[in-house]
Amino acid sequence: MDNIQDITQAIHELKFEAMALSFPEEIIQEILIRLSVKSLIKCTSVCKAWRSMIINQSFIHARLNPTVDFANQNDIDLLLLHIISCDSSSTFGHKTIVSEIKDEVHCVHYDNQAFDVYSKIEFPIAPKQELCNSHFRVVGTCSGLICLADDILRYGYNFFIWNPAIRKLVTLPRPGVTFRTHGGYDASIGFGFDAMTNDYKVVRIVTLQHEDEGPTVAEVYSLATGTWRSLGCVSPACGTDGAASTAFVNGILHWPVVSDGDGCYFILTFDLGKVVFGKIPMPKIIRWNPKWGLQLSVSENRKSVALFMRDNSCKDFMMDNRCEDSVLDIWVMKEYGRKESWTKLITLGPQGPERLLPRALCFSKSGEVLLLLTKEGRRELVSLDLVSKQFKNLGISGYKYCTVDFYKESLLLLDKSDAESY
Repeated sequence: MDNIQDITQAIHELKFEAMALSFPEEIIQEILIRLSVKSLIKCTSVCKAWRSMIINQSFIHARLNPTVDFANQNDIDLLLLHIISCDSSSTFGHKTIVSEIKDEVHCVHYDNQAFDVYSKIEFPIAPKQELCNSHFRVVGTCSGLICLADDILRYGYNFFIWNPAIRKLVTLPRPGVTFRTHGGYDASIGFGFDAMTNDYKVVRIVTLQHEDEGPTVAEVYSLATGTWRSLGCVSPACGTDGAASTAFVNGILHWPVVSDGDGCYFILTFDLGKVVFGKIPMPKIIRWNPKWGLQLSVSENRKSVALFMRDNSCKDFMMDNRCEDSVLDIWVMKEYGRKESWTKLITLGPQGPERLLPRALCFSKSGEVLLLLTKEGRRELVSLDLVSKQFKNLGISGYKYCTVDFYKESLLLLDKSDAESY
């Protein structure tokens, strides 16, 4: 009986494949390219011709084209949330440190006023068993790929490029600069797309810690080749603070760094296509201070950079930023690369009875700022309308750690034979 059913199924599949092949290939592709990622994964099982078309690199990249008229426009504007519930957390500068994790969630929300849940994401379990630290940090997202790093508290060399939409994961090899090879260091990582070579890259800038502050060197990982390559010493000379935030805009990665010459902050840039470093001045000249927290983000139109500056330089500074004199300045570079276009959008002070300083996360597509506020001992994810100065609770609370990144589902890694499925 089973043999008869198998034969019948095979006949149906052959008939369907013959019917599918009777349509011109360009018509089929125009139809398929408008389907959701979930539907396309199912379509790879319809027939060999469709599977071959869908896993083709040209099809995968064509679907990322913003001019494609998708039936459901909502899946273009999404936000990835990484939230952690833990016993305790503390913030120092731009870093949030957590301990005794109880729950960790990755989820995707629509970038709209309602902030509706789009989907929950199942994290691959296997890599978490080998963690040096208690959780991964989301380095950044690009075209549906998420770069993860195991470098929160201790030196860790677990790096991954993850596509949760198709449940595939690439494990990066160990980088060239490690504690064993170079001694102590601070490292910051960026992730982005090189349009010149059609390649996704991870860039790691590392400030070596000898008796005196050592040089800052860089290395780049290519998803296409699967290898790390040394870029030598970074110029202009600078120092990085461990796990500093990055922003990827216009094919360029950006880090907040400190000049080796005068100890002032500036933005270090790296053009992924031209493979050159550069610099962008901060909106105002500030010297290095351990009580400063500088975080880079992408502007609301996603064409320039934003800067969140946390000044905790009061006498009674504490790890959790409880200080009447603390402020959060939000700046945007209105015209990318033009230092005169830096504009301060708002200055915020400590909020609520706990008098804790808000933590800015990113801009939504509407121009509102997403922040973490503390209310009655609980942290809440809120949006701030910069015109009305009104806060809106987004319904995410009770978590002591939260990051938000832009997200868009894609088929990237589907054609990678070395990508692990889970």
